[in-house]
Amino acid sequence: MTARVMHEVGKTRLDGEFSDWVVAAAHDLDTGVESPSTVLPRLASAGLAGAGVPVALGGSGGDVVDGVAGISVVAEESLAAAFVLWSQRTYIEFLLQSPNKQLGEKLLPDLLAGRLAGATGLSNAMKFLAGLEPLQISAGAEGDSLVLSGKMPWVTNLRPESFHVAAAVDHADGGTFIASLAHDDDGLQRSNDLSLLGMRSTNTAAIKLSEVRISAERVLHPDAGEWLPQVRPAFTGLQCGMSIGLARRAIAETAKSVGAGRNVLSPQLSAVTQRLTQAESRLSAGLRSREFEVDAVSLFTLRIELAEIVSEAISLELQASGGRAYLSGPGRDFARRWREAAFIPLITPSLVQLKAALLERRQDAA
Repeated sequence: MTARVMHEVGKTRLDGEFSDWVVAAAHDLDTGVESPSTVLPRLASAGLAGAGVPVALGGSGGDVVDGVAGISVVAEESLAAAFVLWSQRTYIEFLLQSPNKQLGEKLLPDLLAGRLAGATGLSNAMKFLAGLEPLQISAGAEGDSLVLSGKMPWVTNLRPESFHVAAAVDHADGGTFIASLAHDDDGLQRSNDLSLLGMRSTNTAAIKLSEVRISAERVLHPDAGEWLPQVRPAFTGLQCGMSIGLARRAIAETAKSVGAGRNVLSPQLSAVTQRLTQAESRLSAGLRSREFEVDAVSLFTLRIELAEIVSEAISLELQASGGRAYLSGPGRDFARRWREAAFIPLITPSLVQLKAALLERRQDAA
């Protein structure tokens, strides 16, 4: 698929057709009026799923930083659409980094075309890696099959038509591994979409596994402890794209109003803009140098800082807009961004969990 994401110096912008759609649909994506089934095909047709994917594999080239840029530019218009893109692009990244190349060759064409949804059920795994909670899926071996049972209480992009979801599994014989499960696996049950406060058109649901049988061909990596630190920077970095885009939009909206008798906000606006620019640069540099694979503390700190920047930026937008932001008509887009900003600290691992992990690491180092 040929990507239609436009690139400028230091900036990624959307192609016109997708941009028109996501701007018009942003409110309905948040409230669930827009059918979730439309989101992934729209993202894929704009080439966004292939940002940072090698051309030889059907993508538009570049690296994971280009994936972050694509997510951030979508998040400027709709965090719901960006959340779906994050899930799709992160699952694709798992395939790119998996030693199981046959599975990637099989699934990538449909993932890039938006015919197949990719979901990352590795939030639990990332918390497990940080020592925050045990794995919630276990498996035993029966002949040539692996038999999985357990649950995933919150997974995005579980498109009922067709999905694959990555899951971390605790093996009864010892060790942990990463598997890919399909929507039509016997024993896999998808709940109805969760009743979220916003971002409703994201196909976010829970999964229950009851003796789901898979073959070794579905194993993304046989050793979760070895692989997760390798893919965690992309998982978290792509996640940070949502914060970057939302903060960028709140800053732009604030700038429109600062001159209307609200110049007192200019110093704060300048400071938060500078912080965002610096955080983006550190994220890109860390992803490209691969330093986050061995320095999780810097990655966690950056994720926390970007969430704080979002909070400050959305607060500035409210102050700059004044009472207009509290009117249901003029303030509708702000109200959506306010709900989106409230979600940023909750994205797994949540800020509380990240801060707890950082505190424990610092205590261990003391």
